[in-house]
Amino acid sequence: MTVPDFALGPGALGALMPMHLCLDGQGIVRSVGPTLGKITAEAPLAGRDFFEAFEVRRPGGIGDLAGLAAHAGERLFLVLEPGGISLRGVAVPLAAPGGGMIVNLSFGIALSDAVGRHGLTDADFAPTDLAVEMLYLLEAKNSVMEELHNLNRRLQDARLRAEEQALTDTLTGLRNRRAMDAALARLIAGNAPFGLMHIDLDGFKQVNDTLGHAAGDHVLVHVARVLQSMSRSDDGVFRVGGDEFVVVFPGLADAGRLQGVARRMIEALGRPVVWDEGTARVSASVGIVVSTLYTEPQPDRMLSDADRALYASKNAGRGRVTLHGG
Repeated sequence: MTVPDFALGPGALGALMPMHLCLDGQGIVRSVGPTLGKITAEAPLAGRDFFEAFEVRRPGGIGDLAGLAAHAGERLFLVLEPGGISLRGVAVPLAAPGGGMIVNLSFGIALSDAVGRHGLTDADFAPTDLAVEMLYLLEAKNSVMEELHNLNRRLQDARLRAEEQALTDTLTGLRNRRAMDAALARLIAGNAPFGLMHIDLDGFKQVNDTLGHAAGDHVLVHVARVLQSMSRSDDGVFRVGGDEFVVVFPGLADAGRLQGVARRMIEALGRPVVWDEGTARVSASVGIVVSTLYTEPQPDRMLSDADRALYASKNAGRGRVTLHGG
């Protein structure tokens, strides 16, 4: 079959290949497609030497028109300066007097960046080019991935909130017994010395019986605030029962200092608790243990010993502190 000779004008070339450029026999750019012209508007290509405007990265060693012609029809990887725009292309010789070549370019994997940087639209690509459809698919994928990321973040936040709620006493906002067990396990695993104080309220049942459970709840919240205010930021304050609290003091195993802290807490907790409908009074009894008294500290044993020390305080008249082994 004989292929007819024909020529395409600039408009037809621009419609078919909006990223093309035509080179004359000396490698000078004589015309460019409309999209290529758009992205090089600040440094127009027409009249420039192709090899000054472009660096052919692959195949290597192409630095003149003869080298480009030797690789006619092969995939080219180029960089357009200025801006360092990465492009793909193919070059074929022109059947015209004086020779020359036509080079058709595309953005390749840099398409998304180029569209955003140069404000390109569907009209800047050939009607047969799937570039815009690919961008739509990429945008859809990015939207789905972003939504999945947001969903995962929400699930992670929900999980963290659930874990936090599982470790928190809802009334007082203090950590609960489960959190205390974890804190003791970490301290013992790290061989860190610590003191442990078991606090029980005296007279709390009478508050509930005479003033009601709302008053009792108010007292418990008040007690939690007092214990937190009299503890260090690294100390752990836990509500472990109805009117029972435990305070753990990492790094503090000095029995004398712990007893001093306990006496100040007992004094503060013994003051009247004023609320909207009246005044409530409680006192506190305290039992203390220190980890250094044990060859191998065990949480259950320490809590049991602190509990015995606490009841020794109650049996001695309440509102007192007792040191286990002291």
